[in-house]
Order: sequence, then structure tokens, then C-alpha cells
Amino acid sequence: MGSLMEWVPLATSFIQERVHGIKKSDIIDGIANIWDLFRISFIAPILRVFVVICLIMSVMLFIERVYMSAVILYVKIFGLKPQKRYKFEEIEDDIEKGSSHYPMVLVQIPMYNEKEVYKLSIGAACGLSWPSDRIIIQVLDDSTDPMIKDLVELECQRWACKGVNIKYEIRHNRNGYKAGALKEGLKHHYVEMCDLVAIFDADFTPEPDYLYKTVPYFIHNPEIGLVQARWKFVNADECIMTRIQEMSLNYHFKVEQEVGSSTYAFFGFNGTAGVWRIKALYSAGGWKDRTTVEDMDLAVRASLKGWKFVYVGDVQVKNELPSTFKAFRFQQHRWSCGPANLFRKMAMEIIRNETVNLWKKVHTIYSFFFVRKIVCHIVTFVFYCIVIPTSALVPEVYIPKWGLVYIPSIITLLNAIETPRSFYLVINWVVFENVMSMHRTKGTFIGLFEAGRVNEWVVTEKLGDALLKSKDNNSVKPAVKLSQIPLLARIRERVYAMELCVGAYIFFCACYDVAFGKYWYFIYLFAQAIAFFVTGLGYVGTRIPNSWD
Repeated sequence: MGSLMEWVPLATSFIQERVHGIKKSDIIDGIANIWDLFRISFIAPILRVFVVICLIMSVMLFIERVYMSAVILYVKIFGLKPQKRYKFEEIEDDIEKGSSHYPMVLVQIPMYNEKEVYKLSIGAACGLSWPSDRIIIQVLDDSTDPMIKDLVELECQRWACKGVNIKYEIRHNRNGYKAGALKEGLKHHYVEMCDLVAIFDADFTPEPDYLYKTVPYFIHNPEIGLVQARWKFVNADECIMTRIQEMSLNYHFKVEQEVGSSTYAFFGFNGTAGVWRIKALYSAGGWKDRTTVEDMDLAVRASLKGWKFVYVGDVQVKNELPSTFKAFRFQQHRWSCGPANLFRKMAMEIIRNETVNLWKKVHTIYSFFFVRKIVCHIVTFVFYCIVIPTSALVPEVYIPKWGLVYIPSIITLLNAIETPRSFYLVINWVVFENVMSMHRTKGTFIGLFEAGRVNEWVVTEKLGDALLKSKDNNSVKPAVKLSQIPLLARIRERVYAMELCVGAYIFFCACYDVAFGKYWYFIYLFAQAIAFFVTGLGYVGTRIPNSWD
């Protein structure tokens, strides 16, 4: 024991002498050597594989965008509007027949606790110009707030007293969410006399002549199952976030929907502002709630039955964009998770289908689903938010300029050109879309692998009249004072950890590139990092005073 006690101070002294003998520069050099070895032998090979995969996906997306732009150019040059491709004759009054030659139209308005917009949607539907004996307005109220249910019912009674044929329908559960409500609505006996069904979400307000501009396609073209109108955004100028949404959605409607209608007579139903032939709806199997994109599900099934769709871009229906970041996140999760999950469920069904031709199958599987709903989201996040920043740390990996600059620039220009008034916001659009691609990619993988949140349905918050009131009255008092809200709750409401973490990583890569890089990636990386920080700290979208209610 004594000998051991003698050795301890001697060993300690020896270690101290060795440690003090090592220079700090030697330690730094050792760490640098380890990093170089790890980077060259492990990170670089993996990163090169990801670069190749991302470049392939970028080329796929690039070809798809250029092709669609060429089709749109052709359509515009030759003026191939729907009225030229299909027989269209305006419906005229006939004194002898009266209104019997008008198709019977059912107008469905599904809603759920829509306190701010229920009057707008019901009023717009009841204001549609159509013979009163040939239209039924059906309000499908799934509200769980008794006060809101009473208000909606009173509004329906008010219009009924004016002679409008309006039905107020409720159910005792929310099974199937919107799809379940629409399905239940078609079970009522009075629906049997209807030929067509027009669907409007609670924040959509069609113009009075909407039916006169859409229904004639059904009368003269028995193969048409759906007529889809374009969305017009009443609050596009609310903030930069809504302007950016407008840019993305304008491309969707002006290009993607138009191309689908012009070349394949197939596109995804947008869930609202459209008219269905009820026969086509039933032949496709009706509404199903197996995914959160019941509208797209129905459209694909109807298309596989041989029904054709028409997109009429000249008919615009006003609606509201999500103006709070929280609402926008929930919406984008549903819009990315649902299509990926539907692709998983229907891919083999599309391949085995014998009704449609091979060209339409290829378009549906490859173009409509794979490139636009899966590849687009994944390549945007993985390439621009992970691979490029990481490449700044790994100089052994080279990304060709055509994939780094040229292809993204052309894709961006093709998208932005459809909204010329917001062209100066193109940089904002790029970096914000990259931020949102994180949530879209997450939603895509959840849908593909049917993970936990695959069937999550959060109704998009609508502000309606509240937003107008907050503009008119700058001193609107919140229902709860901010000082009464716990600090932790306020932080949770405003701070988004995922965005901040990704932003911090990109910022670190940008700083490293400034110090040691040779490709000038930092110019893009700093801008992208700032976008993640601004979003992560809640400085996007609107924040109305009564949002703490």
C-alpha cells in the first residue's frame, strides 16, 4: 500500500510534464488532421452521392418546368381556351320551357367553427344567379362551438326567409373530416334530383355568374366530370408571406392546372371552387377519407374511370390566404403529406388500370405525383439547405455551376413570371420557399411511410372580418392581455426550434466558407440563414391582437 502511495505523485508529475510539453499548436494541428481524415474518407464520399442524387432530381424538375412552360406558351399563342376545346353555349331563358332545361345544382359549403367567414360564404352562395327552383344550398356545419352553430343556423334561416332553398345540416361526429361531411351531405333525399354539385370552402365567395360560366360545359360535353375555377386571393397584399404564397399558387393555377387541362384533361381537384357531375363522383366511388387530400383522391379515381376535367382560368373565386405562419405550416403539412400518402396507396392501382392510356398513366405517376409532389419538396430542402451548406465544409466535393446556379435560376424565373407584380420579391420567395421545404419534406416522408401525423387534419385558420377590423381599428383590444400570458407560452407561440437549428447550421457553414472556402457559397448561405432565423423567431405573417383568445 505504501509503495502505491509513493507511485501516485510520481505518475502525476510525469503526466503533468508531458501535458505541459505539448504545444497548443500541436493540439490544434492534431484536431485538424483528424477532421481532414474524417472529412476526406467518410463525409466526402457520402456527400458526393447526395450531390449526384440532388442533381438528377434537379434535372427532372427542370425538364418538367420547361415542358410545362412550353405547353403554356403554345396554349397562349394559339388561344386554346376551354371554349375552343369543348362545346360551350351559354344557357338562355326559354319562355315555353321555363327553367326546366337548367340542370339541378347542389351547392355544398362545408364548415367547421368558421366564425369569421360563415356570413360571407353563405351570402355568396345564396347570391348565385340561377333559377331558384333549380338550386339547393347545403350548409354542412361540423362546428363544435355551440355559439357558432347557433349563428350559422340563424344565418341559414335568415336566407330561407328570403325564399332561398337552403338546408342546414349537422352530424354528431366529425368522422372523415371534410370528406365525411361532403359524403353525408350527398345522402339526403333531396340530393337525388340534383345533376351537379358545386363545392365552396367557408372562405370562398363566388361571383353571381359563376354557375353560368361553368355549368354549360357539362350540358354539351357528357365526358366532362369536373370543371375547376381559379382562386383569387383577397388578402394577397397583407404581408410578404401572403405575396409569396400568391406567387407559388399563381404558378400552380396558371401553369400546372392549365397544362393538365389542355393536354391530359386531368389535374388535381383543388377541393373547392369546382363543380362535379354527381354521376362522375359516384362512379369514382364517392368521397373517401383515407388521406387528408380527399379532393385529389377523388380526382385521380374519377380520371381512372375515363372522366375528363376542365380548368377555366377566366373564372375566379375570391378566397383568403393563410396570413399567420402557424396556419400556413399546418396547411403545408397537409398539402405535402396527403399527396405522398395518396401516391403510396394508388400507384399500383394507376399502373393496373385498363381504362386510360399509357401516356396518361405516365403523366399521373411520374409528372403529377413523383416530380411535383415528392421530388420537388425533397430536392429543395436536401439540396439547398443541407447539401450546399455542407459542401462549404468539404472542399473536396464540387457542385457544377449548372446545377448550383443555372438550373435553379431558370426554374425561379419560370415560376416568378406568372406573378409579374411581385417579381422584385423573387429572392424573398426563394429563401422562404426553402424554409417551408423543410416542413414539406417532413410531411412527404410522413405520408410515404404513413407515420404518426399522416392523418392529422387542422382546419386552416381564417381571419375574415377580424382582419379587416384590425386594420380599421388599430386599437382593437385583445381578449387576453399579453402580460397575462405565461412567458413560456409566449415563447412557444412565437419561437420555432427547427427553423432556428437549421438556420444556425447554415450560418456556421457560411462563416466557415468565408474563412476557408473557395466557392463563394456564403453569399447564398447568409441570406438563407437569415430567412430561417426570421421565420424561427416568428417575424413572418401577420399577428392580430386577438390571436391570444
